[in-house]
Amino acid sequence: MNRIRPAAAEFARYLRTETVGGMILLAATAVALIWANSPISGAYTAVRDFHLGPGSLHLSLSVGDWAKDGLLAIFFFVAGLELKRELVIGELNDVKSAILPVVAAIGGMVVPAVIALGVGWGEPGVERAWAIPVATDIAFALGVLAITASGLPNGLRLFLLSLAVVDDLGAIFLIAVLFTESFNLVAAVVAVALLALYAFLQHKRVTTPWLYVPIAVGTWVAVHAMGVHATIAGVALALLTRVRKDRYEHEAPALRLEHRLQPWSAAVAVPVFALFAAGVPVSGEALGSLFADRLALGVMLGLVVGKVVGIVGASALAVLVKAAKWPSGAGPRDIVAVAMLGGVGFTVSLLIADLSLEGAAAERAKAAVLLASMTASSLAAVLLVRRSRAHRRADDEEE
Repeated sequence: MNRIRPAAAEFARYLRTETVGGMILLAATAVALIWANSPISGAYTAVRDFHLGPGSLHLSLSVGDWAKDGLLAIFFFVAGLELKRELVIGELNDVKSAILPVVAAIGGMVVPAVIALGVGWGEPGVERAWAIPVATDIAFALGVLAITASGLPNGLRLFLLSLAVVDDLGAIFLIAVLFTESFNLVAAVVAVALLALYAFLQHKRVTTPWLYVPIAVGTWVAVHAMGVHATIAGVALALLTRVRKDRYEHEAPALRLEHRLQPWSAAVAVPVFALFAAGVPVSGEALGSLFADRLALGVMLGLVVGKVVGIVGASALAVLVKAAKWPSGAGPRDIVAVAMLGGVGFTVSLLIADLSLEGAAAERAKAAVLLASMTASSLAAVLLVRRSRAHRRADDEEE
């Protein structure tokens, strides 16, 4: 029994690394693409569209919906915990350091949206589909960064994490505005009350999961019932979690929860979502049709070109007017390499494509997201490897 626990703890630590999370996500994406384009693609559709859950609570959802509404809430909770920790006690608690990723994220949202809207103008569904290239996939981008950029300063990882979380929060806000067809005021009151109770228990140093788990589940159900995308519940709970430890504590609640939930996020939540979101046709004919579809073309240009232009341009402007400063040990060339990772719009972009479009248009948009994300991650990998080598040479020369 004593041997099993250390082994389980070591496996959990292994799953917490971005490299492993990125590899599992890639594997799940590959399985989805192979399965959805195989002779047994009907089984993929049947599993993805199979409904389960209590209908009395309006929770009779398809397996695909459970993945994007439920499991992604865990992912956003973990990401929110890390962001709050960095904002309160980490490198981002310095105002100028914190401003840079926020400004960069705004630029990385506005420019891709303008490109997608401009290229796709007049196409059916563009009034909501312009939001598809707005988001950056945190897990995928950090996975690529971990694999290719071991020699880069840690400040760049924090910059990318903060940028990705901010623009994903922006994307969730857009989801709430663009895709909320009705608003349940009673559910909103319940959600706010549960969040207030969660914050109160954190303030009173209550630690028992017997209270927190029901509150978290209840908050998720209430937010879902509001008509707002349920992943916002994960973000809200994370931002209310205490990140400073007391003298008698071994670690703060935020760090403890992050260590416990990150393996589940990396090994289950994000890969299962990818499995049921990435299954799109990728035949030669399907890929060829992307370049004839102005909506899909706008999505691809928004992710591959718009993200880099928006992130680098906004960052440079913020530093130029002295409102922000470059990450510790990094410069403009490093930001260009990391900005290319902003074009990996996998998770939330697929989610918005699902919400904004239907049928063949949704399939083409998701294929465009996959192709653009693959292109952006490949270009970013090349740039990051080069920047890592440059930093290593500089370190060797200093030594």
